[in-house]
Amino acid sequence: MFARLALTAFAAVTLAHAAVAAPAPAPPVGITSFAQLKTPLPYPYDEKANADQAVAAAKARARAEHKLLFIDLGGNWCPDCRILAGTMELPSLKPFVEAHYVVVTVDVGRFDKNLQIPAHYGIKKRLEGVPSVLVVDPVSDRLLDEGHTAALSDARSMGPQALADWLAQWTR
Repeated sequence: MFARLALTAFAAVTLAHAAVAAPAPAPPVGITSFAQLKTPLPYPYDEKANADQAVAAAKARARAEHKLLFIDLGGNWCPDCRILAGTMELPSLKPFVEAHYVVVTVDVGRFDKNLQIPAHYGIKKRLEGVPSVLVVDPVSDRLLDEGHTAALSDARSMGPQALADWLAQWTR
């Protein structure tokens, strides 16, 4: 009898943990091609912003709101960076992003500015491409997408729904 109760309790805890840890499904984005994005595409990076202050403020907000920190490293010269920003602004995707992430953009110039931000999360070599995205647990300050930070650097080859699905895989 005790073994059955212990097994039942273990199964309940395991299922509850799986439900909490499972990523939220991405909503349908409603477009099939990036050519359908509103133009001109956004210029999301403030080249004069203090990146350290912006990231610290976003991290504090993410912690307070129980959301993930989404650090978007890129440059306004980068078409994939602008596609990411335009896709995240879609009316079908924006509420999902806002429900799960606090987003902060960091201008890295031509890979020569604000590199202390990725270095803080263990990325000390040259960025593999932009956008490089750091998905961070704001409580532990731990990088969650280690090994996948440059996955969106060729966003235009993914398609809008694949990009949304990538964003959803880190949510909880």
